[in-house]
Amino acid sequence: MTQALPPTEHRNPRTTDIDTLESPDVLRLLVDEDSHAVEAVRAATGPLARAVDEAHRRLGRGGTVHYFGAGASGRLAVLDATEITPTFGAPRGLFTAHFAGGAAAVGDSSIDREDSEAMGAADAEGLTADSVAIGITASGTTPYVAGALRTARAAGALTVLITCDPAAPLRELADIGVVADTGPEALTGSTRLKAGTATKVILNAFSTALMIKSGRTYGNLMVGLVATNSKLDDRAVRLLAEATGLDRDACAAALAEADGHVPEALLRLLTGCSPEQARDALKAHPGVRAAAAALDGRAR
Repeated sequence: MTQALPPTEHRNPRTTDIDTLESPDVLRLLVDEDSHAVEAVRAATGPLARAVDEAHRRLGRGGTVHYFGAGASGRLAVLDATEITPTFGAPRGLFTAHFAGGAAAVGDSSIDREDSEAMGAADAEGLTADSVAIGITASGTTPYVAGALRTARAAGALTVLITCDPAAPLRELADIGVVADTGPEALTGSTRLKAGTATKVILNAFSTALMIKSGRTYGNLMVGLVATNSKLDDRAVRLLAEATGLDRDACAAALAEADGHVPEALLRLLTGCSPEQARDALKAHPGVRAAAAALDGRAR
């Protein structure tokens, strides 16, 4: 029996004449279609929240997050995983993106190995019951993702599927299914468009919510950022000033004394504790707010 095409492969009746339109109208159609992607993700926040909470439990036991994908979906996963350390100060390896065909295939689609279930299985070897395996496939059919999820599930890892097909065949391999039903693309089958937008929003939301829950922000301030350039150095000083109400000079001095470690500088500014107390408290508690409470400080 022939498997039904996923919705992303159907022809979109709203854009059948897109090649006859002037540029403003083409762009309007493309943007209008993309606007549906965010609403599709909004409808999937329930299972996405469960994925965040379950992933947080595993990270608390020393686990790590692993993305598995191919094509546009996999490239978006690589982008998200790459941004975790500079944005939140998380250790390298907390998030890892596995791409079908390896790193070289990210920039060369001719060696993308999305049809290799065996490669997906091999890339998931070594996962444990504390791991989080997230398969990302707009169509919900990618063999590489199937191999990864099957191997991860056998190891006892949390398995999550991110897809744009409500009837995704790979749903049975996932403990949690996050489905953004984006429907047909503006260009038939081009899932780098609406499905890609939805996937990007889901990954952004998942990783950001997980890092917030892990104490890697202070309010909506990125206190875990790693300052690797002058722009980020200035942002670090500004966020210390925002969080404490102190002037920039005092914040810059505290940051220098903490060797650029923003959480330590912020904790000392909030509580007046010593460098040793700040470091010990941050090791023992998840985030600045919890560490400040433990030191009997008053986090503003």
